[in-house]
Amino acid sequence: MNKVVANALEAIKDISDNTTIMLGGFGLCGIPENCINALVEKNVINLTCISNNAGVNDFGLGLLLKKRQIKKMMSSYVGENDEFERQLLSGELEVDLIPQGTLATRIAMAGMGIPAFFTPAGYGTEVAEGKEVREFDGKHYLMEKALHAQFSIVKAWKGDKAGNLIFRKTTRNFSASMAKAGDITIAEVEELVEPGMLDPDQIHVSGVYVHRIFQGIDYEKRIEKRTTQL
Repeated sequence: MNKVVANALEAIKDISDNTTIMLGGFGLCGIPENCINALVEKNVINLTCISNNAGVNDFGLGLLLKKRQIKKMMSSYVGENDEFERQLLSGELEVDLIPQGTLATRIAMAGMGIPAFFTPAGYGTEVAEGKEVREFDGKHYLMEKALHAQFSIVKAWKGDKAGNLIFRKTTRNFSASMAKAGDITIAEVEELVEPGMLDPDQIHVSGVYVHRIFQGIDYEKRIEKRTTQL
């Protein structure tokens, strides 16, 4: 099976309107810049995006928000994106705010084939509305379902043509779990090598989970908030 595609536009060619997509990254750390830009260019609309947050106003998922291409965000943080906040408060954007640990675990459970789990996070709050509650050892827990997507899009530091991926430091964040939770997983990488050139002990995601892979270009790797010390 040849998993290598030429570029981001080819990788996302069958993503259409009304699709549910997972996108790796945390803030601006490790986001799939090339594929996000390709989605903007393709102008698909009514997307449901599952991501920790939505980037910033003029970068990352913020570009899709700016063009009103996202119908619903499933995330844990509104944060640094003024347009995200504005659309949320005005009712223009449907938002499912999920506790961060719950979001991460729902994605991981999807990759493991586990349909649901119980967590105390959110009990007694709006998060609990409509969810099954059980008591274990005198403590209440919510049942949360695994979170799947039609497409998972991640960005890795290195990958081989068989789809094996290595992430660098904190860029692994949500991406390693998301790569296992999509029906189709697309990976863009900073360096694409031949099979057998990656150290097996360093691989974070096995190629069995990855359906398309390509060599990314022109990464900005923008810093969301620069902190300096005198």
